[in-house]
Amino acid sequence: MILPEHRWWAAEPMWRMAEEYGFAHAWTYDHLGWRSLVDKPWFDAVPTLTAAATVTSTIRLGTLVASPNFRHPVHFARELTALDDISDGRITLGIGSGGLGFDAAVLGGGELSPAQRADRFGEFVELLDAVLTQDVTDYSGEHYAAVGARRSPGCVQQPRLPFVVAANGPRAMGLAARYGQGWVTAGTSHDEEEAWWRSVADLSLRFGDVLAENGREKVDRYLQLDAGPVYSMSSVECFRNMVGRARELGFTDVITHWPSATCTGSSCAAKATGGRCGSSPTPASQPRPRSSKPGRTTTA
Repeated sequence: MILPEHRWWAAEPMWRMAEEYGFAHAWTYDHLGWRSLVDKPWFDAVPTLTAAATVTSTIRLGTLVASPNFRHPVHFARELTALDDISDGRITLGIGSGGLGFDAAVLGGGELSPAQRADRFGEFVELLDAVLTQDVTDYSGEHYAAVGARRSPGCVQQPRLPFVVAANGPRAMGLAARYGQGWVTAGTSHDEEEAWWRSVADLSLRFGDVLAENGREKVDRYLQLDAGPVYSMSSVECFRNMVGRARELGFTDVITHWPSATCTGSSCAAKATGGRCGSSPTPASQPRPRSSKPGRTTTA
């Protein structure tokens, strides 16, 4: 996970290195502003991934997770089609229901109830899937509509790019089972590590039941390791242990945050209350160093 908080001259080496280090996939958050970093530098996910696609060639890239709080499926389908084309079929769409907080309030809309957010998420996934797989789509829902939305030219990946659906509740898990090529969870919030792992185990079992109810044997399963109270890359042994535990629970993939000297554990991702996970000591708002030439990056 590489936070979209750096100007591109500083961010580019991270995406290159993620591929060079042999990671299977690299992700970024999709927010208009994130938690305590809302007043800090922040860049949009789609152009960030577009730029990342141009400086990599093999690693898969994706959003974790795209948000219905500020995206419409018809326009988003166009962006995803372009991303999949530019990356030559390397995009995976992580998609979620859209959280509370800044993203939900900044556009001035009213706060949705949990049931309304679940309804909107269902419409979002259904319509996005339709626009990406049908030549022409008409749709009328409570939250979204489309009139003659076109697919052409379609995704490089057929019938469309893969969806990895974020889900903890039964309705979202149902969407993951019906539309997802993958499922992702962060567990539930706990201050104690073993309690967090128990929540992950429980969710994994429940998702297996939902898969069976929908007639599917398996999909890829992703775990956000740093959503728990321990930063997964606080040591090599810690990382190996967490990856092993995730594998035992049936997860095919894990996601960790880009490390930095200022990320000191206790949930690098979740403790975004001043912690600077994924950050470099170089201020993200600084312009490109004068010693850098166009198209090249100078690093310390």
